[in-house]
Amino acid sequence: MKKLIVCGALAAFALGTQAASAAEFYIVRDATTKKCTIVDTKPTTTTTTVVGDGVYKTKVEAESAVKTTKVCTEQ
Repeated sequence: MKKLIVCGALAAFALGTQAASAAEFYIVRDATTKKCTIVDTKPTTTTTTVVGDGVYKTKVEAESAVKTTKVCTEQ
């Protein structure tokens, strides 16, 4: 029984790690407010536009890119 619990826990951890590593972040710019935000799903609405280099693997990468993306720094 203990072996089954340990195997189940390891499988859950492995699947959770895969899902976390498959995260994608996007920099989007709202058409009305002209503000950039970072989202973890690709936008499907027409009120926002994906800016920057597209998909970022980590939120930290996306946050760094916001600082250097021209349309996000112009106000």
